Amino acid sequence: MKNKFIQLIKINLILVYLVIAAGAIVRMTGSGMGCPDWPKCFGYLIPPTERSQLDWYPQHSYHKNEVIIVDESLRVALSDFTSGPSYNPNNWAPYTKHDYALFNPVHTWIEFINRLLGALAGLGTLILFVFTLFQRKTKPLNRLWSTLILFGMAFQAWLGKTVVDSNLLPLKITLHMAMALVLVALLVLLYHQNKPNDGPVFPKSMSKLALTALVLTLVQIALGTQVRQFVDLQMHQAASNPENWLLTAPLKFYIHRSFSILVLGLHLYMAYLLRKAQLLTASFKNILGLILANILTGIAMYYIDFPWGSQPLHLVLSALLFGAQFYFLLLCYARKKQP
Repeated sequence: MKNKFIQLIKINLILVYLVIAAGAIVRMTGSGMGCPDWPKCFGYLIPPTERSQLDWYPQHSYHKNEVIIVDESLRVALSDFTSGPSYNPNNWAPYTKHDYALFNPVHTWIEFINRLLGALAGLGTLILFVFTLFQRKTKPLNRLWSTLILFGMAFQAWLGKTVVDSNLLPLKITLHMAMALVLVALLVLLYHQNKPNDGPVFPKSMSKLALTALVLTLVQIALGTQVRQFVDLQMHQAASNPENWLLTAPLKFYIHRSFSILVLGLHLYMAYLLRKAQLLTASFKNILGLILANILTGIAMYYIDFPWGSQPLHLVLSALLFGAQFYFLLLCYARKKQP
C-alpha cells in the first residue's frame, strides 16, 4: 500500500510538471488568450476549430453562455434559444471581463490542451487526497499535506481564471507560476516523508549551504520572471526579429545572467565538499546537470536568438531544479550530523 502511495505522489509530480511545461509553451506561443473565457472555451466544452463557428447565424440553436464574435467583440448568450431571421441583441450580453475578441485555432487548442492537463492534475490531487482518507496506517501529516495540495490545486485553477480575466496581467502570471512551485514543494515534501530514510548522513554545515542554494535559485527564478515579462513585450513589438529582443535589455537581465554564475559556483563548492566526504550522491549530480542545462538554454536564447523551445525548456528546467534542490534540502535536515 505504501509503495502505491509513493507511486501516486510521483504521478502527481509528473502531472504538475507537465502543466508547468504546457503553461510555458502557452506563453512562448502567445496562446494565453486562445480561450478568452474560463472554464469553458468560447462557451464550449470542446472549443471551435474555425472562425465561422463563432459567427451569428439565423435559425440556429444557441445555448446559454455560448460565445460569438460581433463587431470585433464577444457576445454571450443569455439563455437557450433559437435565433430568428435577424440578429437580436436582447438575446446577448457583452463579455465585460476584457475586450479581447480574436480567434486563432492554434492558440485556442494550445490553451485548451493546457487546461486539460490542469484538469488532469486536479483529478490526480483529488485521488491522492481520497487515498490518504482511506489509508488505515497513514501518517497524520499525510492527510494534512494532501489536503493542502488539493486546496492548492483549486487555488491554482482560480489563479488561472484570473489570468484569463485580466487579459494576461504579468503579475498574475507570475503568481500562477509561484503557486505551481508551491505545489511542487508540497508534493516533494509528501514524497520525502513516505520514502525509506536510507540515504547518507550529511554534515550540519551542508544543510545551511543547501538552504542558501535554494534561496539563490528562488531569487534567480524571480529575476527570470521579470526578464520574461520584458521579452514578452519585445516579442509583440518585434515578433519576427528575435535578435533585437535583448538589445535594450534592462539591468535586471544582466543581474539574472550573472547570478547564474553565483548559483553554479556555490553548487560546485558543495559538490567538492560532498565528494571530499564521499557523500556525492546521484541526486546532487542531477542538480548540477540541471544547473548546467539551464545555463546552456540561457546562452542559446542570448547568442542564438531564442531558438524554438528554448524559453519553455528554460522555465521547466528551473522548476525541476527547484524541486531537486528542495528534496536535497529535506535530506540534509532529516539526516545531518554535527561537523
